[in-house]
Amino acid sequence: MQDIIQLLPDSVANQIAAGEVVQRPASVVKELMENSIDAGASKVHVHITEGGRTLIQVIDDGKGMSETDARLAFERHATSKIRNAEDLFALSTMGFRGEALASIVAVAQVELVTRRAGDELGTQIHMSGSNIELQEPVAAPVGSNFKVKNLFFNIPARRKFLKSVQTEFNNIVTEFERIALVNFGTEFLLTHNGNEVISLPASSFRQRILSLFGKRINSQLVEVGISSSLINIKGFAGAPESARKKGVQQFFFVNGRYMRHPYFAKAVLEAYGEVIPQGESVPFFLMLEVDPSRIDVNIHPTKTEIKFEDESSLWKIISAAVRESLGRVNATPSLGFNDDDFPEIPVMDVCDTGNAPVTAPKISYNPAYNPFKKYSSGGAGSADSWETLYEGMQGGNKPLDLSPFEELPEFPESEPPVAHDDEACFSNDEFAPIAQYKGQYILVPVKSGLMWVNQRRAHIRVLYDKYRRQLEGMQPPVQRLLFPERVELTLGESAALEAISDELSLLGFEITSLGGGTHAIQGVPSGLDGLSPVKLFMDILHGAVEQTGEAREKVRDKVALTMAKEIAIVAGQVLSLEEMKSLVDELFKTTLPSRTPEGKSVVYIMADNEIERNFQR
Repeated sequence: MQDIIQLLPDSVANQIAAGEVVQRPASVVKELMENSIDAGASKVHVHITEGGRTLIQVIDDGKGMSETDARLAFERHATSKIRNAEDLFALSTMGFRGEALASIVAVAQVELVTRRAGDELGTQIHMSGSNIELQEPVAAPVGSNFKVKNLFFNIPARRKFLKSVQTEFNNIVTEFERIALVNFGTEFLLTHNGNEVISLPASSFRQRILSLFGKRINSQLVEVGISSSLINIKGFAGAPESARKKGVQQFFFVNGRYMRHPYFAKAVLEAYGEVIPQGESVPFFLMLEVDPSRIDVNIHPTKTEIKFEDESSLWKIISAAVRESLGRVNATPSLGFNDDDFPEIPVMDVCDTGNAPVTAPKISYNPAYNPFKKYSSGGAGSADSWETLYEGMQGGNKPLDLSPFEELPEFPESEPPVAHDDEACFSNDEFAPIAQYKGQYILVPVKSGLMWVNQRRAHIRVLYDKYRRQLEGMQPPVQRLLFPERVELTLGESAALEAISDELSLLGFEITSLGGGTHAIQGVPSGLDGLSPVKLFMDILHGAVEQTGEAREKVRDKVALTMAKEIAIVAGQVLSLEEMKSLVDELFKTTLPSRTPEGKSVVYIMADNEIERNFQR
């Protein structure tokens, strides 16, 4: 029989390796920027065209390469960092496996111009799909200039799976931020399609954080610092008031390398205890210094996951470091065990009272006082106006807005709402709520028993359907703000805003860019009295950030759901019979009355036989 195992050609092997290393344009940016940092660059400029599809150019003023090194750099497993296996456990640089440039050149057209400080001429190399097309000496500044053109030009199947230009550029920004954040002593520049997007001079770590994520975070940063035999920690954690559910910046850096580590992230949150609400998180920017021999950075192709030798001990140190820093600024309650920590409590000496008997203090009161007297004398203050007792108590800060219900179109008689399994036993007659239970449920008699309606979930369902219709083109009324609200956005948030600007406009938001990441909220959808325009806008923005790379329908679903959840009535809000009836009527005009858009139950029917069975005992 003929042998069937063969060695792959180098070009094919490099393309396979590229599948792990070069997943998208952002992967190329990451690898080239890390090479610049390893070369000791003080300036790194990144120029992007069409989200990286057409051009990725990285220019640095590092030490450059000789003619021989420039050519060998594109060979697979060619590296200046490793000579033997033991070197893998003493790494202090970014790239080391020698796969990055070989993988990039396997799937793109690459041009390199480089020169060392001691050389009169530099070297120019042109390669395409792992094939060298040109190599010659050339006049060049000290450093390296990489141009990566037409990514995946020779793998159409990979190229067609790239996302939109804006989405790919958002991913590039994410990688750029991670590298620029920790290398704060280096100057960085990022442009897209010829426009300057980020310009970062060399600075301190704190100033680099503010330059990337806005000055508003400055007052919320608490400095963290600790040294031990296992680990040194420096950086910042957010004060408790910076906690929120979405959109928090969280960064771990180990020996100058960005990493993901959910286990250590929990250690940071553990330090806050119950000071922050459950389900919310805080920003942090922590640089960890660990002996390279105690970590393994080679467990993931992109080196964003790192294995530590003693994770449980490091977990305790990280949590203690953050807690101690918060305690210094009284951000978390602390309990001391030294005598000086407790206030001196005066002791009453009963022997100095002149032998006077100790008696309880006397309290005078009017036994005829009746706090409800003014409501029992008839007229405007009579018991008939008892509703005034509840003024200001309806659902905290969120008033019930039933105006959207009046705008909903009626179903034509020829096209009745679709009947669902849970509603099969409902009466077609008019729903008549009879009571509200604990400010959370509406009780409605139906043919088969008693229906319980979760009022908040019902309102979410109604509002969600309304906003989805608006996003299909029904322009809502806009309420102009007398004083526009200013909001500062990070670069990632600004990119997300650009991606969902059409959706926000269809909902009734008017947002104006003031430059430098600052935006003004000029108008909001009508009927949002009592809600913070800035909080609502940011919640919608953060809710949609995760979906910007997905289909437009998913983005619209997320925007509509976030809007509905923010505006819907809260548990405990007292409703009149008319409000309850309007809510239940509109619920059963929606596309799926029995479930929220997230799939949670809205109604529950207690059947007649279940009720009767409980009274047969």
